[in-house]
Amino acid sequence: MPSGVPASTKATMDAPHSEAITLREGDILKINFPGAPNLDTIQPIRRDGRLNLPLIGEVEAAGLTPADLQDKLIQTYSTQISSKQIIVQVQSSTFPVYVTGAVIKPGKVSTDHPLDALEAVMEAGGFNYDLADMKHVKIVRNQNGVMEHYVVNLKDVLSGNGRQPFWLQPNDIVFVPEKFSPF
Repeated sequence: MPSGVPASTKATMDAPHSEAITLREGDILKINFPGAPNLDTIQPIRRDGRLNLPLIGEVEAAGLTPADLQDKLIQTYSTQISSKQIIVQVQSSTFPVYVTGAVIKPGKVSTDHPLDALEAVMEAGGFNYDLADMKHVKIVRNQNGVMEHYVVNLKDVLSGNGRQPFWLQPNDIVFVPEKFSPF
């Protein structure tokens, strides 16, 4: 359950901690069959969210956890192999986030590990300190087709007074607004 609160409520909260990894398109999986090593494979989850595995063909993988996929494969392979052990490991999981506004190098940031909002800003060259309003950094997230908006105070995080990190999800947009200056 996210602890982040939509910006429309004017609250500044933190995002959820990293939960169990959910597999997504582009993740590279290593699937081992200890009882049948000839079936071992390493392959990416395709754009359609599927894998093409020996003996069984197409399998939906995106949206599952590695443990869920493991269980699904054990069940699916139950009539083809005698061993009931299959190991699913994520070898690589790269996803993009976008950083824009009052930062040095706005644009796409690709990461292969959990990334919080401050780290994303630092990957974008850091804040433009002359312009950046670090107290009202906005995160825009597409949550099941609904655009959610969060506000985080990264100035507090930098000064050591911040709470837990705001963990980003694939395709999040981090917007660092400019300070208001009345000329």
